[in-house]
Amino acid sequence: MRAYVLKHYGGPEGSQLMDVPAPAPRPRDILVGVRAAGLNPVDFKFRQGKLRAILRPKLPLVLGNELAGEVIAVGSDVKRFRVGDRVFARVGKDRAGAFAEQACVDEDDATHMPRNLDFTTAAAVPLAALTALQALRDELAVKPGQKVFISGGAGGVGTFAIQIAKWLGAHVTTTASPRGEALVRSLGCDEVIDYTAQDISKTAARFDAGFDLIGGKTLDQMFEIMKPGTKIVSIAALPEPQTAIKDLGGRRALSAMFWIISYGIRSRARRAGISYRFLFMHPSGSDLARLAELIEQGKLKVIVDKAYPFAKISEALAYVESGRAKGKVVVTMS
Repeated sequence: MRAYVLKHYGGPEGSQLMDVPAPAPRPRDILVGVRAAGLNPVDFKFRQGKLRAILRPKLPLVLGNELAGEVIAVGSDVKRFRVGDRVFARVGKDRAGAFAEQACVDEDDATHMPRNLDFTTAAAVPLAALTALQALRDELAVKPGQKVFISGGAGGVGTFAIQIAKWLGAHVTTTASPRGEALVRSLGCDEVIDYTAQDISKTAARFDAGFDLIGGKTLDQMFEIMKPGTKIVSIAALPEPQTAIKDLGGRRALSAMFWIISYGIRSRARRAGISYRFLFMHPSGSDLARLAELIEQGKLKVIVDKAYPFAKISEALAYVESGRAKGKVVVTMS
């Protein structure tokens, strides 16, 4: 089968499309004939080697973290799926493998696709939508009537985050360029700050919860607009000790390293009287099933910026890395 394989860390030259043996399902696996796969910043960061402290799989490795397709075989212990089922999934962190014509997925990480989506659109959902749901519902515990600030609302995670925050009953403010403002407003955003012309910290509003998708200067400015005693969750800045404990299997040595590298951000948060958490989302078939319900009910739209043929996956990754995408980028298999 054809797959996009990471042979060595670094630039795009370290990965290539090549023929590899098809994977064999373990007892709790479903084997999926992949019809489309979603692309995310984590894909090029992994290729660059920026996640080696967290994930150290043996190379060569088939890349890719989310997919949609049809079940073509099931392991001996699988209970929830049959051959022919249309499924989508965020594959396990230790496995990857979505950028291929076939991929194995633990049945607990997959669920049935929304009936009103095609494969291309469904492949854009799992990683970004799960990230937004777990950040807003579980980590920030967003409640009706709260004011939520989301940076970078026009991106892949942001487009889901706006809608999920509104579903949870929040008043939502986000940042966007003039090019992205119409999109975020169409998703229900209440207030939009033009980050190309405005300093976020100068806004008069104060927020009950913050979801940082940008990091850097944007995160620094977010510390100034949160109410005392509130919380910011980031997926773009530096991981802190709880990331290793809660999201990465309780790895104490990694927790100590994260304590050191995040000291500056955590100190900044303490001075502002708020808490800071970096989230490394987890695959969840049950959470995906909830998202599928919201999609089928028309409460969650999926925004696909571009779909590329699998043969042009390097070009697709370069577009994701450019930061210009509004919504998600997907590759489709022939």
